[in-house]
Amino acid sequence: MKVLITGGAGFIGSHLCDVLLGRGCSVAILDDLSTGSMNNVEQHVDNPDFTFTIDTVLDEMALDPLVSECDVIYHLAAAVGVQLIVQQPLHTIRTNVEGTTHVLNTAQRYDKKVVIASTSEVYGKSSKVPFSEGDDTVSGPTTKHRWAYACSKAIDEFAAFAMAKESGIPVCVLRLFNTVGRRQSGQYGMVIPNFVSQALNGDPITVFGDGEQTRCFANVADITRAMADLLSCPAAEGEVVNLGSNSEISINNLAQTVKDTLQSNSEITHISYDEAYEDGFEDMLRRVPDLSKAERLLGYAPTIDLKQTILEVAGHA
Repeated sequence: MKVLITGGAGFIGSHLCDVLLGRGCSVAILDDLSTGSMNNVEQHVDNPDFTFTIDTVLDEMALDPLVSECDVIYHLAAAVGVQLIVQQPLHTIRTNVEGTTHVLNTAQRYDKKVVIASTSEVYGKSSKVPFSEGDDTVSGPTTKHRWAYACSKAIDEFAAFAMAKESGIPVCVLRLFNTVGRRQSGQYGMVIPNFVSQALNGDPITVFGDGEQTRCFANVADITRAMADLLSCPAAEGEVVNLGSNSEISINNLAQTVKDTLQSNSEITHISYDEAYEDGFEDMLRRVPDLSKAERLLGYAPTIDLKQTILEVAGHA
């Protein structure tokens, strides 16, 4: 099996590359290294089943030969992280929507299967918890840059299923919930890497807002194992599938867990969303996935607990 991973030098993409090579696949990655890193895949450079192209999905000339030679495309290339999204909303929209359009057009040309990595952000401001794949989405106002990412990824999903309907190419959409682990950077606002770095350095562990917002954190090893399992799951074609953890924790409790796990003397402090991001920033109070479809289709269940994940992030810091 020959697999192309766009964004393959990124956090999740590089772990998926590890898994697929370990299962005997040939893997090509395409990455412009804007948020990814060669360090994430350097262990594979001498593997004859691995190739790396430094370019962007916005360049169809670079994309075309890679798609023509693969069997399946995992499309992970995207703008990532709340900090980046707030600071560069136009870049977010262009990267996500145009990039996915190029991937889908090229996949149609060669009749290739596409797995689209989407996000729990698509559920928006919905208060129906847990989030199920068929639930309505509730977007914030277009004047709030924070929602540009959610809406751009929703457009990606619409485009994927429209392409499947009109051309017949197989597609699957994965909505990923707060994935964490080794190689993840806190540079773009990822909460656990930031908390871990602050705790290790003895700096204040900085919680945004009142800290009562809750999230569910899944280890990247669990997520990429399930992503790779899609190769042998034709029943997932044409489906949206949530992937994540359903163990819910408040950000206040997360900060305390990081502090305790790493035996840090850091104090826990709070700053407003306005100070952290921009005036009028809106957040979701809870974000919990319904994982029943992933369990039914892939036999998926998270296996790695939060404390182990924190220790892995700390070991990579």
